[in-house]
Amino acid sequence: MDSNNESTGYNNIHLMPINLMPGDCKSAGMTVARIAGYMLGFFFIVFLCNFLHILLRPLSQPRLISECIVGFFLSNLPFVRPQIDKLIVQALDFVVDFGMICHMFVVGLETDPLIFSQIPLREAKVASSAVLTTFVLASLLTPFIKFPESPNYIFNFCLATILSGTASPLLTRLITDLKIGKSDIGRFVVSAGVHSDLISTILISFGYIFFDPYNSFSSRKSLVILSMICTLTIQIILAAKLTPVFMNWVNHENPEGKPMKGSHLVLSIAYIVIISGFSPNFGGYNKVLSAFIAGVFMPRDGRIARMIIGKVNYFITTIFNPLFFFWVGLQIDFSRSRASHLDTWGKFFSLYLLSTVGKVLGSLVSGVFLGFHWPESVAIGLLLNIKGRFQVYLALTAWSINLTSISTSIAMVFSALLTVVYAPLIVAKIIERARKRSPTQRMALQWLQPTNELRILLCLRGSQNVMSAINFMEISRGPADPGIVVYTTDMVELTEKVAATLTHGQGADAITVTDPEVREMREQITNAVDAYLSEDKDGISHRRMLALSTINNMHQDVCILAEDLHVSLIVLPFHKHLEADGRLNAGHSGFRHVNRKVLRNSPCSVAILVDRGLGSTTISRSTTSLAAAVIFIGGKDDREALAFAGRVARHPGVKLTVIRFLLEVSGDSVSSKISRAKANSTEHQEEMKVDDECFAEFYDRHVAGGRVAYMEKYLINSGQTFSTLRSFEGQYGLFIVGRGGRVNSVLTVGMNDWEECPELGPIGDILSAPDFSISASVLIIQQHSLKSELDGLHEEFSVM
Repeated sequence: MDSNNESTGYNNIHLMPINLMPGDCKSAGMTVARIAGYMLGFFFIVFLCNFLHILLRPLSQPRLISECIVGFFLSNLPFVRPQIDKLIVQALDFVVDFGMICHMFVVGLETDPLIFSQIPLREAKVASSAVLTTFVLASLLTPFIKFPESPNYIFNFCLATILSGTASPLLTRLITDLKIGKSDIGRFVVSAGVHSDLISTILISFGYIFFDPYNSFSSRKSLVILSMICTLTIQIILAAKLTPVFMNWVNHENPEGKPMKGSHLVLSIAYIVIISGFSPNFGGYNKVLSAFIAGVFMPRDGRIARMIIGKVNYFITTIFNPLFFFWVGLQIDFSRSRASHLDTWGKFFSLYLLSTVGKVLGSLVSGVFLGFHWPESVAIGLLLNIKGRFQVYLALTAWSINLTSISTSIAMVFSALLTVVYAPLIVAKIIERARKRSPTQRMALQWLQPTNELRILLCLRGSQNVMSAINFMEISRGPADPGIVVYTTDMVELTEKVAATLTHGQGADAITVTDPEVREMREQITNAVDAYLSEDKDGISHRRMLALSTINNMHQDVCILAEDLHVSLIVLPFHKHLEADGRLNAGHSGFRHVNRKVLRNSPCSVAILVDRGLGSTTISRSTTSLAAAVIFIGGKDDREALAFAGRVARHPGVKLTVIRFLLEVSGDSVSSKISRAKANSTEHQEEMKVDDECFAEFYDRHVAGGRVAYMEKYLINSGQTFSTLRSFEGQYGLFIVGRGGRVNSVLTVGMNDWEECPELGPIGDILSAPDFSISASVLIIQQHSLKSELDGLHEEFSVM
């Protein structure tokens, strides 16, 4: 044995010399040059995508369209395609598979697995209806179009399931980018899209267990099915039960605000890879679908989950999308698309029409039962028809495993992409319709011309509200010229029992309710109002109306009536009403939601009347019979309350007192310094100027002549506001207050923390509290504010 080998200890190792020949160096240099060229090509693709997206921005087209155009164009250039060798194609295949696994994992991670426990939701009903209609329609018609090369009913069912789905991540991005994400229809479509996407993807995931798409969708053997089910069950249990324990430990070791430890990050990623790859490695399940199922059952909360969602979405948007559509362009050889054949175009249009008609028809059917307007139902169906990367990926996979021809897959790809192109047009129509329905003038008491009559929509839930409604008409009637028009509206809940008693006629009474209880209630209200008007109806025009709807849609009927009748004020009864002992009961939670929705969507001012004795008071025009107080702090709602108080002040039977809360800014306390700082802001100064002008006008008209009493209270903070309000207990039978809308919140700050009924505002909630009084009624008024302007539309508009 050689002594050198003994001394070094490497006697079993043979070092092979590396001899670089000139040809090898040249080959290595060419490889490096090609890699650099591919990197430059990638950056060029990203640059072109961004440039084209800027050009398409005036058309409101999403970035996906620019990426699609660039990918298809570059990959089909005559001098580019020959340069793409087999190794590059294989590398792109790996990148696309990896990207789809990450994409589907995040889609599952962003989906709540408990979503099916909320089936009664309207969004779930519309999504399920649209999926079912599209699936049935496609399953019945696709066999006649002959999409697969040979008749295959299982493939047709799979295709119908794909057509029934929705690309919910893409739909959410489009809704957000097109500025309707905060609207009622935007939120509705996003939620319904998640339901639709989850239903179709789960159906595909379960179908893969029983049928093998790589073998012409033949039925799998029982042993294979059992193996997949067992491994998927273990994977789901691990994802749902073990993952929270592991993630909580990682989150506890890496609190927010501190850098995450590298070892914990690597361990977390490795754990997610193991969970997601459990069923593919041990049960032969599909990798992409396995990642989706693992994501669905993993917890969405915590630092790791948020980090993964953010990083993967950034990777998808920045890197994966351009490469994906370049890969799609390589797969789609336009020279083999058979564009000159009619059957190719037939397949393209039939796919598009099947998915579109199915979605729209399903949305229309469910919309009828839910009380939607048909234009909104059509728009929802068209937006739920949007397809994305997953559908395109499945279309090309079908061609790669010889289930379809290349021309059929091309038709499937372009029919999927066409659903994205029209989305901005649909949104534009939604905004146009919302702008037409949104009022362009203020329908409020403050802006009512003295020569115009006051039109009021006075809503009643039953005969228990009729006396308070009559007294409200009495104190708000004002002078006989121009007078008031009152539409007393019965709010009748449309139940199955009531619906069975409806009779359809013609004219104003097109629908008549023959239910004995409803008829008796309406007759009592009509007789009571007629008896009141028969004594003295000078200056009052009265009409009877009916709002017959489900609780979910009652606010729409009320708002539509108010808009059609051009009223300036809607008066709603509080959802609680008086019991025999003088206390308010728990009330009807459904009508509480109605009141909240009307406050949010009303086309005019809204008032909520809390009756705690107003209905039992006999108001006379000859003697003072009601002591009322209006509390003025400032803001548009308080100005609206003051405008209504101006009408009450004219009634000879009401003794009105105006109590103005003013901010005390003197002193050196911390609260006083904060108050002075807030008072110096430009916004506050402008609002105070409007308040002073409005109050000065009221003072000159009513207080200066001695008709109305006036009182000032100088306060420092909300604590003094609360104690001052409590000091009024027992002094007044009616309080008139604004709901909110105040720039200066120093006198009401913190009151929201203990509000029992936020729809009443902080002042109204205190005055309506059970521990305040059992005899003081409260009228809370919210002034109408325009939701649309001539140059645009408020993001939180309502159109449904």
